[in-house]
Amino acid sequence: MIIMIAVVIGGCSDSSGSAATSDADKVLVVGAIPDQNISDLTRRFDLFADYLGEKTGLEVKYAPSVDYAALVTAFKRGEIQLAWFGGLTGVQARELVPGSDAIAQRPRDSQFHSVFIAQSGLNVKSLKNLTGLSFTFGSESSTSGHLMPRYFLLQEGINAETDFEGMPNFSGSHDKTWKLVESGAYQAGALNEAVWQAALAEGKVDTDKVEMFYTTPPYFDYNWTIHADVGEMFGPGTKDKITDALLSMGQEQKEILALFAADSFVETNNENYQAIEQVAAELGIIK
Repeated sequence: MIIMIAVVIGGCSDSSGSAATSDADKVLVVGAIPDQNISDLTRRFDLFADYLGEKTGLEVKYAPSVDYAALVTAFKRGEIQLAWFGGLTGVQARELVPGSDAIAQRPRDSQFHSVFIAQSGLNVKSLKNLTGLSFTFGSESSTSGHLMPRYFLLQEGINAETDFEGMPNFSGSHDKTWKLVESGAYQAGALNEAVWQAALAEGKVDTDKVEMFYTTPPYFDYNWTIHADVGEMFGPGTKDKITDALLSMGQEQKEILALFAADSFVETNNENYQAIEQVAAELGIIK
């Protein structure tokens, strides 16, 4: 279920929820799910907005969102025209705005994984060992921090509502998840593989206190999704210009790509996320 939070981020909208921009308001607004530290995300997407503006000739700015649902709502209202979504939020947004398309992803996003972590010393070796432990997911709308971990738990016969110690927690972001387990606030949790790997590489994780014990099978996840009305808002060919800008990122944009934990972006399409939609429907997260 998407909790609709009206957050005006850029442009304006009429009472029907469709975008209504004037010539003076033609700023392409980029949004992203707030899945990590806000200052890190701001640096990443401000640099990306600068690049996209130079490459396309459009005026581009990044607008942060308070949570996952707010980004989906802003996309629906036409206040965000290009969004970095997770698999689930992308499905939700495209369902709300027919004609919108997933256009690019990182190569790793066709084979993405979640990881399960636990406090060191608990001797947790498999998902079945999580029964009776306290547990934290990430955001409720996160693909890698909730949807797919919950799905793989169910595949092992574990119901998150009945088999953990108390109800599962929702940390709100991947970096908060591993910190909660490391601190001892929760005994175990699940998060985005890329965030976990980056935290380890940067020496942020105290591996004497928390360890990874399980990696999920692969699934499609993060993607750039462009709004159906972008051509009407910014002129014919805008979608192609933005797509080309994403797919042409290379060595000259190495700093920006590194912030995405990527070497490039590659093409994707809406059909790649049908499995995500099916899992979300099976779990009752979307109708």
